[in-house]
Amino acid sequence: MTGDGTRAVRAGLPEPRANEPALPGPAFAAHYHLPGEVAGPYTYGREGNPTWTALERAISELEYSVGDAAGDPAGGPGADPAAETITFPSGMAAISAVLFSQLRPGDTAVLPGDGYQLLPALRERLEGFGVTVRTAPTGDDAQLGALDGARLLWIETPSNPGLDVCDIRRLADAAHDRGALVAVDNTLATPLAQRPLELGADFSVASGTKALTGHGDVLLGYVTTLDPELAAGVRAWRKTTGAIPGPMEAWLAHRSLATLQLRVDRQAATALALARALHDRREVTAVRHPGLPDDPAHAVALRQMHGGRFGCVVSFVLPDRAHAERFLAALRLVDEATSFGGVRSTAERRGRWGGDAVPDGFIRFSVGVEDTEDLVDDVLTALNLAQTNGA
Repeated sequence: MTGDGTRAVRAGLPEPRANEPALPGPAFAAHYHLPGEVAGPYTYGREGNPTWTALERAISELEYSVGDAAGDPAGGPGADPAAETITFPSGMAAISAVLFSQLRPGDTAVLPGDGYQLLPALRERLEGFGVTVRTAPTGDDAQLGALDGARLLWIETPSNPGLDVCDIRRLADAAHDRGALVAVDNTLATPLAQRPLELGADFSVASGTKALTGHGDVLLGYVTTLDPELAAGVRAWRKTTGAIPGPMEAWLAHRSLATLQLRVDRQAATALALARALHDRREVTAVRHPGLPDDPAHAVALRQMHGGRFGCVVSFVLPDRAHAERFLAALRLVDEATSFGGVRSTAERRGRWGGDAVPDGFIRFSVGVEDTEDLVDDVLTALNLAQTNGA
């Protein structure tokens, strides 16, 4: 069995060829030479691209492979992935592809009530097409109570921004017993920390914009599934809507996978250190990180998230909006920006966007790869300044 670092470095690479790069450059093509009858994998730029193919194979190898799932050393780099991945130009495009390719008027979908900010907008669209939508919180597997009659269950774990965790296996088994498909948003965990397909999900979906690519310079999304029929439906949706990734973005994403394990491990370790430091501050409340032993999500996260990789995000609450804004302004090593998972730490007062049911002083903090001591010191210094300047 190969290690995660080896898997990430080798994922999706072609067989070595003399005088050729290890990772071939992006293929820019709207059309391909196509003499005679239509045949072959590449016919038109909206349908396929060799750069997408390489990235999709790489993600499939990370999300699931026969050998790795069975504990067989045949899995890992070079093994034919059992899964199929379809890439998209953003995480929202990937989410939309699953929902709108699988749901029909009269169907019922179950979504997390505390999930990503744009899920309510998707709910509105789905209901406009005649789909009934139910919601329930992520924590305590509350979605179990909404499954009867559902066609599709959408899980987000850990949830964004609240960082609650649910039991994927338990929910997937219950949904399948009722004839429902299961999709898991795996964005925050990444496939190195959590493999939803191995826990019974039908789809693993993620925004590659975040930790997967990790540099804050690429918009990307993907859907991975073990079922060829489900994959065909999602791929047909991509072709029909034209929601295709650019070759340069796909190549940059594949390039970035080589450092995925290094980034994820460093970020997870620093995030846990930061969460522990925040616990000692009187003005800081509701500190959440699944790696904290006393976090409500810890027990479930410990079972289904691998290698101590509990994610790069820490959330916490400061006394009010003004206090939170003083804290953000005092940070020196942290960018005030949205998104998460990048090599540079970012933080924001999440309530500024509206749509999330969070207090005015709620901070979503994404830990980068800075030295742990430097980052923790910067945060503590900013908290001191925010407290002093508000006195």
